[in-house]
Amino acid sequence: MSKRHSQKHKIDRRLGENIWGRPKSPLNARAYGPGQHGQRRKGKLSDFGIQLRAKQKLKGYYGSITEKAFKRVYAEAARRKGDTGENLIGILESRLDAIVYRAKFVPTVFAARQFVNHGHVQVNGKRVNIPSYNVQPGDVITVRERSKQLTVVLEAVQLAERDVPDYVDADHSKMSATFVRVPTLSDVPYPVQMEPNLVVEFYSR
Repeated sequence: MSKRHSQKHKIDRRLGENIWGRPKSPLNARAYGPGQHGQRRKGKLSDFGIQLRAKQKLKGYYGSITEKAFKRVYAEAARRKGDTGENLIGILESRLDAIVYRAKFVPTVFAARQFVNHGHVQVNGKRVNIPSYNVQPGDVITVRERSKQLTVVLEAVQLAERDVPDYVDADHSKMSATFVRVPTLSDVPYPVQMEPNLVVEFYSR
């Protein structure tokens, strides 16, 4: 597993958006980029800059996926039939760490990656420790019995800042969730606007 070197709050500030909608984001108090030059007025972005920003925002949202891994996701989305942008969102939301996050088993996408990586999650009764594991509709994701009382899990279930989307059927009394279907862009509860069409344009240059 590659290590994420940048702090997650810096992602918010660099992009100028609270991309996870978290109340603790420093962007809520300092709506400008990090560093001593963060408050300088920014020039108008070029088309390439707009596309790059859209890609960085989508990558950052799912826990700062590496460029190599993200390009593989895009290549798979382009290979499949249908709209590439919609396919891209569907693949990202089918990741095991994304579903663990959506089911509110953990408070953040970064915690979800670590939670899966440390072996706290089962898929259809079998332990899976690969965050990028592709979950299929109908698969049941459960928190392992010995992990259900972890503080991070108990706190996440109580979070009022986000709801479980309808494509994930979560039962917090059993700490299990069923992946009902692959969502479309309009189904995903992003706190900010995501533009996968611009990501497609970026890679299609």
